[in-house]
Parts: sequence; C-alpha cells; structure tokens
Amino acid sequence: MHLSLVDSTNLLGNLMDDTKNLKVVFHDFQEGAKGFELVARVCYNKGRTEITPTDIVLLNFAAQLMEMESDDGPRPCLLNQTRKSLDRIGFWTWSELLVALKECQELLSASNSSLILDKILDCVIGRLATLVVASPYESSSETSSLRIRNNFPWFEDLLFLNIDLVDKVIRMMISRNVDHGTVSKFLLCYRRSRFLSATLTEKCRIIEVIINLLSLLNRRSLPCKLLFGIFRVTSSLKVSRNCKSILENLIGSQLDQATIDYLLVPSPHRRDYVYDVNLVLRLVKAFCKEGSCFVSAMRLKKVASLIDSFLVEVAADSHLNPSKFAALVMVLPDGARESHDRLFQAIDIYLEVHGGLCEAKKMRICCALNYAKLSTDALRHLARNSKFPSRIAIQVFLNQQSKLENLFEGINHLDTDTFTGPIFAGESIDEKASSDQILVYAKRINLPSKAEQHDHVKLQGMQCRVTELEKYCGIMQTQIGNIPRTRLSSLGNNARFLPKLCS
Repeated sequence: MHLSLVDSTNLLGNLMDDTKNLKVVFHDFQEGAKGFELVARVCYNKGRTEITPTDIVLLNFAAQLMEMESDDGPRPCLLNQTRKSLDRIGFWTWSELLVALKECQELLSASNSSLILDKILDCVIGRLATLVVASPYESSSETSSLRIRNNFPWFEDLLFLNIDLVDKVIRMMISRNVDHGTVSKFLLCYRRSRFLSATLTEKCRIIEVIINLLSLLNRRSLPCKLLFGIFRVTSSLKVSRNCKSILENLIGSQLDQATIDYLLVPSPHRRDYVYDVNLVLRLVKAFCKEGSCFVSAMRLKKVASLIDSFLVEVAADSHLNPSKFAALVMVLPDGARESHDRLFQAIDIYLEVHGGLCEAKKMRICCALNYAKLSTDALRHLARNSKFPSRIAIQVFLNQQSKLENLFEGINHLDTDTFTGPIFAGESIDEKASSDQILVYAKRINLPSKAEQHDHVKLQGMQCRVTELEKYCGIMQTQIGNIPRTRLSSLGNNARFLPKLCS
C-alpha cells in the first residue's frame, strides 16, 4: 500500500531532528514535481483546495496513486473533490478541454479505462458533433490541405493525439453519428501530419489503425483518391497482410470512381511485367463481391470501361503472360459491356505483340468476345485479321452471313405488289434485274460443313463471298432508301418485316 503524504510525514517525524538529508522517494509518481506540489498544498491546507480544469487531471491521478480516496476526519477526500469538479465539465471552454485531454494522454494509456478520460472525451466529441457539417469531398491535390484547415479548424487542435487515443476518439465519433466524410478527412489530415516526424515502426502502426477505422465508415464517404493515396503509402511499409486486404476491399468497393491513372501501379519487385495485374484482378473481384446482391448497371459499365482502358495499356507488355491477360479479359461478366470494340482492340494489340502463341492460348483469350456486340467495322477487321485463330474468323463469317441472310429474308417478306406502280416508275430495267439477281444469289449460298471449316482455302472463299454479299447489300440499301416514306406507311402491318439495314 502506498503511504499518503501526511502518513509519510508522521512516520518520519521523530527522525527529522537526528538525520540530515532525509528524503522520501515515491516510486511511479508520473505526475512529476507539479503534481506533487499540488498534492502538498492540499495536505497542508487541511484537504481543501481550488480545483481548476487545468489541474484536475493531475490531482485526480495523484489522488488515486497515493490512495487519497476517503475522508480523513475534517479533511475531505481529494479524489471525491476531483470527481465533483468533473460535474461542471460542460461549462469548460474548448481550450480547457484540450489541456485536460493532453494531461490524460501523458498520464494514461488509451487502453486503460479512466472515468476522467471518458468524461473529457465524451464532452469533446459532443462539442465536435455540433460543429461538424457534412460537406462534399474536395479532391484538389494542391489545395485540399488548405481547404481542410479553413473548413475544419478543430482538425489541427487534435493532431497532438497519439494513435491509440485517435482510435478511441474516432470510434466514439462514429457511435455519435458524426459525418463519415468529415471523419475520413480528419484521418487523412492526421496521417499527413504525423508522418512528418514518425519512425518507420510508428508509420506502420498509424496506417494500420487508420485502415481499420476507414473500414468502419460508409463506403460512399471514402473518396477513391484518399484510398489510393493510402495504398501508395502502404506499398513502402511492412503493413500486415490483413490490413492490405481490408484496404483493397475498400478500394474495390469504390472502383467505379477510379480513373486509369490509379490502376497503373508498378508491378511488385522481381516481377517482369510493367503494371500490377494481380492487384487489378483483386480490386475487380472485390467490387463484384461488394455488390454481389445489387450493383447498378451504370456502376458496372464504368468499371468495364475502366478495365478496357487498362487492357489496352497492358496489352503491349511483352512480359505479360497469356493466362494473366486472359484472366483480365474474362474478369467481368458479358453483360457489363454494351460494346466489345475496345476489348477487341486490346486483344488485337496483345496478339500482335505475342505473335508466337499457340491456337489454344489464342482461343482462351478470344472466347470472351461477343460478336453480337462488335461493330461492323470491328467485325470486318476481325474477319480479315490473320493474328486471330481461324476458327474465330469462321465464326465471324458465319455470324455476318447469318445477318445478311436474315436481311434478305426480311426483304422477301415484303409485299412485292406494293412495289409496282409509281414507286419504281423512274427505276431502270437494269436496276430491277440487279434486285432479282441479289435474291437469287442469296439462295445459292451454301454454308460450309464442319469438316470444311478447318480448310484454309474454303476460308478464303468465304471471305470473297462475304465481300460480295456486303456489296449487294449496299445496293439493296440504296434501293430501299429511295422508297418514299409515305409509300412505306401504306404497308400497314407489313412494315414490321422491314429489316434493320444499319445494324
């Protein structure tokens, strides 16, 4: 048991006259000379003293350490006096609260429970909750820090807190429903300020706590720029694998906000390829997992456009192996893209750079292409592109041929009687003959058998036939385009059989 100051004086009173240089040592007295002086004044003033916000913390901790927890005759209990003074904490100024909080930080770790610390923090968070007003995140790289200081001056007031107290403060702010956007801004400001003088070990601890705190916030309050900024910092620190996983999941949940510049992260050490493809794959999977219940079509299309841009960037990397590129190509579902033109462009670049790939690897990469979502120009390019597998080209030819046959079939459904009379009064006999020749030619088309699909000669023949069909289709489009709109309206219900000539 610790001796009180009065007990120590009584115990050594008889020795004071006979012993010189006698001294009493109080072990673990963290309050220092100032705290000891305050306690001495209380003892020599019969336990009574004026307790102010600036010294209440010192007196409270000293009273607990020296076990001054009960009344001693006429002397009131010092610990009870400090607790009664805490009842007036609501009237303290902001500066007095900060001074008391600093004293608590110096005398007590955040992991230990303390009535006075909890009351001070409760009052601080209460004041902040009335000051915080939700505002949109500012993303300007050069002026964001200045704007934060102007809009939230209390940020700098709390930068003295150690990371353990910050963890406690932020969790209390979240429980009080303080705006999550403001909380994320404070964490960004805190990280920048503390990193200026922190050691490598301290930086790891700070960044890990911040990542865990960010995971408690609403996802839409976390700007993509903030998350990627933290990611760049973690790449140079020995952060735990669990924290890195949490951060990647946070980034993945906001991947639709990202731009291509964010994804161009250099590959890890000892990797030959230029950009970190594995990271992008993990981010996309995190996005899909985050929205497994519901992802809006607009967000999904944004991510698909972002991945297509990334594919075009990495396609020219000669060190990127086919399995990684194929994984990127197939990481999103088919419905994520309205058009596959950019996907075709990336594959075309990759096959050109990696000319020695076998047919099987080419087919694995190309299987993600949806020919129905390729434009006419892309289909034409693909049909004549020798870099693609021959089976892909044949499938494209069959797809084009099927479209053309559907076109002619739609024309045959038109009521031929309606095209007699004044509509073609100005048409020459040669034009009519050409029109009949197109229909006859279309009926003469013979689809190649499966056995012939591997024959390169037959493939070239199909190329010629498709070219001729496109030529005759153009003639028919011109003829149909010359039909007056008023005459087409007279077709009635038969108008629905008109083919889509611009597909």
